[in-house]
Amino acid sequence: MHDLTSTAGIVAIAAGAVGVLAVIGCVILALKLRRVRAAQHMVLGGRRQDLVAHAASLQQQFEALSAYVDEAAQRMNERIDAAEQRLDGAVAYHSLVRYNAWGDTSGIQSTSIALLDATRSGIVLSSILHRDQARVYAKQVRGGQGELELSPEEDEAVRLALEGNGSRAASA
Repeated sequence: MHDLTSTAGIVAIAAGAVGVLAVIGCVILALKLRRVRAAQHMVLGGRRQDLVAHAASLQQQFEALSAYVDEAAQRMNERIDAAEQRLDGAVAYHSLVRYNAWGDTSGIQSTSIALLDATRSGIVLSSILHRDQARVYAKQVRGGQGELELSPEEDEAVRLALEGNGSRAASA
């Protein structure tokens, strides 16, 4: 039997200590590996795939989603542009002026209606009523000005429409 204080004994003790430390290190690493695998199982689910392949799959899916969102945004912008163009042609300004065109007892029965779009263009419709007749006139308006000379009532209808004042009754 050898003495533990001899060179062979010291080497044996040192080898045993290194072995014990190696076993402890292996147990610690095995526990950490178990935690990593549990976390990997949470991320990957039941699939047998490594994290690199999973990350590559996620990257591909993200790029496909990004392309879809870009395409959808482009389609939405096109639809918004088309809607804005249609809205520019819609009636944006309107007014109604009622008046007595003949100055007699027929009352305030005549009207001038201005219907203008966002570019201040459109039409003015005038209905001149008398006891035994009625006349309707339509005049084109471009940029807030009549293409033909507007009557004072038609001019007032255009002005009220552009001011946003709506309608007014007056005796003329």
